[in-house]
Amino acid sequence: MDISVAFHQPLSSEPLTLLRPKQQTVPLIFVSAHSGRNYLPDFLAESRLDLLSLRRSEDSFVDELFASAPRFGAPLLLANFPRAFCDVNREAWELDPAMFEDALPPFVNAASARVLAGLGVIPRIVASGEPIYARKLRFDEALFRIREFWQPFHASLAELIQETTAIFGACLVVDCHSMPTIGETARHRVEFVLGDAHGTSCASGIAHLLESKLAALGYTVRRNNPYAGGYITRHYGRPETDVHAIQIEIARALYMNEITIEKLPSFEELKAHLDLFIANLTREIPPLLERGL
Repeated sequence: MDISVAFHQPLSSEPLTLLRPKQQTVPLIFVSAHSGRNYLPDFLAESRLDLLSLRRSEDSFVDELFASAPRFGAPLLLANFPRAFCDVNREAWELDPAMFEDALPPFVNAASARVLAGLGVIPRIVASGEPIYARKLRFDEALFRIREFWQPFHASLAELIQETTAIFGACLVVDCHSMPTIGETARHRVEFVLGDAHGTSCASGIAHLLESKLAALGYTVRRNNPYAGGYITRHYGRPETDVHAIQIEIARALYMNEITIEKLPSFEELKAHLDLFIANLTREIPPLLERGL
């Protein structure tokens, strides 16, 4: 298989895709910020890595795993561009000065833990730790990505939240991700991690419901360890204003080959389970939100 051809299949030429139900019937919004696979030619040309190496930073196929959300009355927002190009689960201005040939403006957050790890809004490295670029970038390159990719994504998400709370009085954002497999053996493997920013981004009853529904499907679930939620969860999750947010991380070994980035036969079983999970959430979350739990 010619990887350079097979993998360069963009979801869309647009920076994001918003899949809406015919009518939104539930106060839920599903988001996939890291499953984008539209690798722009200029980005591929300036990277020192091959496409397969870049793709290992993706939450591959998560958009497909949660594709049934609109069927159950909830919108699904997708970033079409890859995380290695611009990470919308970071603050807009989390930038590493060492990556740039010119000085950065004073408003840049250059000292966050994510920046220091090489994983700012413009990542310096991929998931394996390898540097993405052979040269230093210019600030105007970062500015272009933030204005043309990061800002439209967050403007769309903010608008969805505003629309949803206006209709229903409350909202739950479900931020969908995948993770490298945790645990060396199947017996000790963690299959889902739920992140609620240690109880601050959503009501405890909501987190408990998600955990119980996944456990009932036979999965091992952990809360906040090692993923407590990124920028999307922490920024938008404001239970005191009736906007809740929770992050879901799915172990990639459940559904894909983590080396070749190909679906396993088990993909369809997991997707069927997640369809049931989404159906359960769209039925049981609205009463929780109405009660203000």
